[in-house]
Amino acid sequence: QVQLVESGGGLVQAGGSLRLSCAASGRTFSNYTMGWFRQAPGKEREFVASISGTGGNSYYADSVKGRFTISRDNAKNTVYLQMNSLKPEDTAVYYCAADRNPYFRLRMATPGHECDYWGQGTQVTVSS
Repeated sequence: QVQLVESGGGLVQAGGSLRLSCAASGRTFSNYTMGWFRQAPGKEREFVASISGTGGNSYYADSVKGRFTISRDNAKNTVYLQMNSLKPEDTAVYYCAADRNPYFRLRMATPGHECDYWGQGTQVTVSS
């Protein structure tokens, strides 16, 4: 069982930056693909970014490519999402997710894919 706890959300002006963190329980963190999703009011949850177990490979939604960076520190059991050049349309609840396969960074982005574990979410609000 893996528990995921997100932090770092908040209110920021357009053009600003935030860094989200997700702390995971357990001793085999590197065995999991980690990812970030988001859900805006009235919209379906959407994939944002994913990273392989070793951290050597990542994948991004087109909407955030070039602005967001996912990274992980396996020694700290933590995955991060650095968000730069934020836009009002980035406003959403951001969720951390984990899959029990370290090579699922592309599969995690597949529509309809259900991750094995989810965090509770952290609100990000970008004002114009």
